Amino acid sequence: MAAAVSALGGLGVPDPDGGGSSGSEDEARPGTAAAAAAQKREERLRKFRELHMKRNEARKLNHQEVVEEDKRLKLPANWEAKKARLEWELKVEEKKKECAARGEDYERVKLLEISAEDAERWERKKKRKNPDLGFSDYAAAQLRQYQRLTRQIKPDLEQYEKLKEQYGEALYPTSDSLLHGTHVPSKEGVDRMVADLEKQIEKREKYSRRRPYNDDADIDYINERNAKFNKKAERFYGKYTAEIKQNLERGTAV
Repeated sequence: MAAAVSALGGLGVPDPDGGGSSGSEDEARPGTAAAAAAQKREERLRKFRELHMKRNEARKLNHQEVVEEDKRLKLPANWEAKKARLEWELKVEEKKKECAARGEDYERVKLLEISAEDAERWERKKKRKNPDLGFSDYAAAQLRQYQRLTRQIKPDLEQYEKLKEQYGEALYPTSDSLLHGTHVPSKEGVDRMVADLEKQIEKREKYSRRRPYNDDADIDYINERNAKFNKKAERFYGKYTAEIKQNLERGTAV
């Protein structure tokens, strides 16, 4: 009997007693596949939740940025410059308070913090700056003249103290004060005014006056603007076109 069983095993026929092990393996495979599928599904759900959270975070950040942009658009055009200016003024005030608490001079401390290169650059910038931008109107010209004259005034503090002692509170006039005929200028003051007026007259004489209209000049323009353009063209290119212009006038141009 044992020989028959071994012969059947050699022919590949399964043993009736050993067939249980292969059946248990077949039953375990579907369970393993289901566990793998569940794990993969859980992984996908986790990634989906992460993407959902990132989307909500991006939506929140976008909303905040839109609100901030709307606030910036409602602000004045020069708000950034004003803000920087106010922050700088606050820093200066804090620095002044710190210097006052230590008993130091703020201007001296500020100069100590400025490097030589920055100081030279600022000086060059001041020299390049031209405050006189030319004539715009008579009111602006009068204001520049007034500012120039007031910068030249050098106050006499000794004379001021004498006048304070002499007149007291009457030195500072009010709406009820009568000043006509009460002030007598000093000889030095009169000489200073005369010298300044002479300087103004001398400077005014150097200005070029407007050229009068010449009735005998050739009319080669159609309006005032065209006349100015022709004058500029003549000034820059007149020496190159003089011969052509003469030939055209004589009628001998080729």
